[in-house]
Amino acid sequence: MNAAPVTLIGLGPMGQAMVRTLLAAGHPVTVWNRTAARAEGVVADGAVLAASPAEAVAASELVILSLTDYQAMYDVLRDATPALTGRTLVNLSSDTPDRAREAAAWAAEHGARFVTGGVMSPAPTVGTEEAYVYYSGPSEAFEPHRAALARIGAPRYLGEDAGLAQLMYQAQLDVFLTGLSALMHATALLGSAGITAAEAVPELMRTLADIPAMLQAGEENVGAQIDAGEHPGHLSTVTMMGATADHIVATSAAVGIDLTLPRAVQSHYQRAIADGHGKENWTRIIDGIRDPDQRR
Repeated sequence: MNAAPVTLIGLGPMGQAMVRTLLAAGHPVTVWNRTAARAEGVVADGAVLAASPAEAVAASELVILSLTDYQAMYDVLRDATPALTGRTLVNLSSDTPDRAREAAAWAAEHGARFVTGGVMSPAPTVGTEEAYVYYSGPSEAFEPHRAALARIGAPRYLGEDAGLAQLMYQAQLDVFLTGLSALMHATALLGSAGITAAEAVPELMRTLADIPAMLQAGEENVGAQIDAGEHPGHLSTVTMMGATADHIVATSAAVGIDLTLPRAVQSHYQRAIADGHGKENWTRIIDGIRDPDQRR
C-alpha cells in the first residue's frame, strides 16, 4: 500500500495503539518517546525510532502528538522548532480550549499548521469501528490528512476554531467523570448497609445504561427543547427532582459518607426552585449552571 508517512510522538498505551493501527494500514511510522524503552514493542512491529524530536518531525509531513498535556508538546519540541516548517501538527493530548488556541498560534509562528484532536476511545478500541476522534482547526490543515487520521478512528470535524475539539472532549469527560463519581458514591451508599461492591455495581450500571432511553421517553429532542427555551414539566419537574436530591443528601449524611457530590447536585435544583422554576422540567437547572452569579 502507498500510504503517507506519519510521525507519532508519545508512546503511552494510546500512542502505541495508534502506531500499530497506522502500521497495519501500511503507513511508514516514525516514533519518538522521552523514555526510549517504550518504543521497543512498536519498533519490533515495524516503526522507526528517531534519535531526536527534530529527526522525528523531519521524517513526515503529518506529526501526531499523544502526550500528557500541551506543556509536554512545548517541552518535547523546544529544540525541534526549525523542523516544524511545512509540517501539520495534530495534537491529541488533553488540555483546555484556550491552551489549544495558544498552541495553534505557537505552531503558526514556527511555520506549521495545527489541528486539535480529542480521542473518544480507550487504547484497545483504537482503529476499530467503535473509535472516533473530534478534530478542529483549519480545514486546509485537516482535510489532506483525513484519510490517515481515519485509521485511528472515525474523524468528527467540528470547525476552524482550534479550541472546539478540546471543548467537546472536556464536555464528554465532564459527563464521564461525573458518572464515575456518581457510581462510586452510590456504591459507597449501598455499602453502608453491607451490600458489597460486587453486588452493587451491576445493579447501578443498569441505571447508567438506561439513561438515554429515559431522556427520550415521551419527549422531543431534549437538546432542541433546551435551545428553544422550552422546559415542559408534564413528565418531571424541578421540584420533584429536587426532592429526590434532598433525600439523597439526607441519606448520605445519615450513613456518614461524603456529601460533596450530592450537595452539588442538590444546589442546582435549589437554585432553579428559588428562581421560580419549580413546575418546569428538570432541564431548567441549566440556567443556574450557565449563569451561576446571576438570577434569571
